[in-house]
Amino acid sequence: MSPLTLRPSRQASCPIKVSFEFFPPKTPEMEATLWSSIERLAPLQPQFVSVTYGAGGSTRERTHATVSRLVRETHLNPAAHLTCVDATKEEVDGVISAYWEAGVRHVVALRGDPVGGLGTAYAPHPQGYRRTCDLVRGIKAVGDFEVSVSAYPEKHPEAASLEADIDELQAKVDCGADRAITQFFFDNEHYFRYLDRVRARGINIPIVPGIVPVQNFKQTANFAAKTGASIPAWLAARFDGLDGDVETRKLIAAAVAAEQVIDLVDRGVNEFHFYTMNRADLVYAICRLLGLRGQADKVAA
Repeated sequence: MSPLTLRPSRQASCPIKVSFEFFPPKTPEMEATLWSSIERLAPLQPQFVSVTYGAGGSTRERTHATVSRLVRETHLNPAAHLTCVDATKEEVDGVISAYWEAGVRHVVALRGDPVGGLGTAYAPHPQGYRRTCDLVRGIKAVGDFEVSVSAYPEKHPEAASLEADIDELQAKVDCGADRAITQFFFDNEHYFRYLDRVRARGINIPIVPGIVPVQNFKQTANFAAKTGASIPAWLAARFDGLDGDVETRKLIAAAVAAEQVIDLVDRGVNEFHFYTMNRADLVYAICRLLGLRGQADKVAA
């Protein structure tokens, strides 16, 4: 059997569920790219689409504008990211209330990166939410939101140990988190070892693997170094020498991500969160390899 072919029995018994992450656009050109990507991926009927929130609330207005438009103009379920960096509880609660009034019912709650950027020390606002678990509790107090949080198969870079990091996840769950979405990873063994440890702790919410199709290897590697995600030697080797070969990089990226998700499916995983980087082509191709077909495709067939 081809490595890119799913077993029919697996798909019949465990339908694949996907969600997509986007970031709010900075320019009219980026906005056009974003909405083109949303239109391309929407027929795949994602569970939800999330919109990121810049450090220190730097994209607050753009995030709100994007999720509000998703509510008004699409049938998608938007999830708005929210952090507690450099803001008072009153300010954050105001953002939460504004999301509720706009029709948003799902929030991705994150502590957020330090004001000085990744690698610098995090300091909570004196009048703000100190930890993600506090933010989750605050969100639930404002409205009956679904709340997703982050999880780190290879440990958050600031955590003293993986067990301490799982303690943080437990605190988020205790405060009402409904789902965890992982930092991206490329070695599936990291995910399964992490899942075993999480389940052994009695944490039973969905732990959804975050998948990043590699749009630019150097950028992905740099970001991975800052966030504690490892880059396997075999992955670096696949992209070696392709800096000036965009088309081949795209083919390699699609193959790598497809191999990863199909292995996860074959081992019992049926839910995926894709970090799209506001680009639809790679994600759409991978979803097709997973057997997902949009309504237009089904009509055409």
